[in-house]
Amino acid sequence: MEGAEVELEKRSLFLKSLIQKKKCIEQQEQQDHVHNNNVRVRASDMPLALQNRAFRCARQHLHSMPSNKLDSKRLALALKKEFDCSYGPAWHCIVGTSFGSYVTHSVGGFLYFSIDKVYILLFKTAVEPLDH
Repeated sequence: MEGAEVELEKRSLFLKSLIQKKKCIEQQEQQDHVHNNNVRVRASDMPLALQNRAFRCARQHLHSMPSNKLDSKRLALALKKEFDCSYGPAWHCIVGTSFGSYVTHSVGGFLYFSIDKVYILLFKTAVEPLDH
């Protein structure tokens, strides 16, 4: 009977550690959202963790640019590469201070947000193999 109790205790500690890790991740995501006060989500169909990653990546690249000199192509490419590498193809990104769009996106793969006066549209589409 002692072996079963030891195993039960091990499993209980393991579950507690998983719950604690999840709480830490959720707290970090909430802090990211609070610290992104100049970020404004305009429309989204994307998990919070991916949104926060997009915000961090965009902010990092915006801060690396000379002030008053937006390089929209560089920022769009950086976000596209980040999401293609991390979440698979095919991500698309449009960056600018004024643009219109109408796109079709994969479920869970759409984010339209602004940082100060820079607007960013990031979305994923399905990739289908070509039939020859």
